[in-house]
Amino acid sequence: MDGVRQREGAVMWSPSFVCVVRDDGEREYRVGHELVDEFLEFVAGRARPNTVRAYAHDLKVFFSVVAKEPAEVTPRDVLAFVAAQQRPRAGAENVVRLADGGAGLSAATIKRRLAAVSSLFGYLVIRGDVGVAANPVPRGLPTRQSRRHEQRGVPLVRGVRRLPRILNPTEVTALLGALRTDRDRAMIEAMLLGGLRRCEVLGLRLEDLRLGENRLFIARGKGGHQRLVPISATFLATVADYLNRERPADASTDRLFVVLKGPTRGRPLSSEGLDEILAGARGRAGLTHGTCHELRHTCLTRLREAGMAIEAVQAQAGHASIASTRIYLHLGDNWLADEYHRAAEAIDAQAAMDTEVTR
Repeated sequence: MDGVRQREGAVMWSPSFVCVVRDDGEREYRVGHELVDEFLEFVAGRARPNTVRAYAHDLKVFFSVVAKEPAEVTPRDVLAFVAAQQRPRAGAENVVRLADGGAGLSAATIKRRLAAVSSLFGYLVIRGDVGVAANPVPRGLPTRQSRRHEQRGVPLVRGVRRLPRILNPTEVTALLGALRTDRDRAMIEAMLLGGLRRCEVLGLRLEDLRLGENRLFIARGKGGHQRLVPISATFLATVADYLNRERPADASTDRLFVVLKGPTRGRPLSSEGLDEILAGARGRAGLTHGTCHELRHTCLTRLREAGMAIEAVQAQAGHASIASTRIYLHLGDNWLADEYHRAAEAIDAQAAMDTEVTR
């Protein structure tokens, strides 16, 4: 096996993170262990490239810390891994996050890594031919109530649900002004005006543009779900400029957004490429925040503020559950205050009527 090292007389593998670009431009991710790489190949057939990349990175981190063969991993190893991730990094013992007061990795990052590990072992258990009979990732820490009712215990890692950040109109104007090409502007507008996810923007194909309807067809949304969403005419005009002036005529893909220069000219733009474009624009605009997800949050928040029904926002966002959409009720500047004052005025009016009756 490649990348092995000795440990107390036994041979142990050395986890690595390798990305291989195929001839068709698609990426394959490997960690260096036959079973883990077969799992990543399985995931690639049913998940988006970004998910496979995250799984590969998180599994590399897990096995680097645990330092065991997959078949040797126990629940104790998983709990030790969680504890290690929660400890502060060397040299940063006195640094804490303002959001939750933690010093190690964020709860969201640790939960994501545990999800990758749990998925791997779920796959190995189902295979049934590698010596893994049970998933070592506990479903939760048991409590007296959970034991009594055979319910799931408390989560291994408690997360902090924070309101996502959004950009104000001045920041949006500065960001758009810092973009250098029509392609870049179109991608940012897809998130700012349509609420698309980064992977949905990069996954757009030429045939997904429904110009006569002012709509976009999202062929592979989160979870593999498809949807047809309305989009601003401003975005479509920018796309038209990009197609007429910038997109290579000899592009080897039907993806809408492609690389414009260099040896990969005409190939699909990668998520790393989009992140680099956005980071450069943020720097030129003097912004300290403005990720792809924050652009999406900005769009959905503004739609809700403008009076769009929460069910319509859910459909635009592609949320499977409306519970994920309700957060935009709280992001609006005036929604909570308006609802409070309306209710308070009704209460005051009722109290005044009751006072008049008792006189």
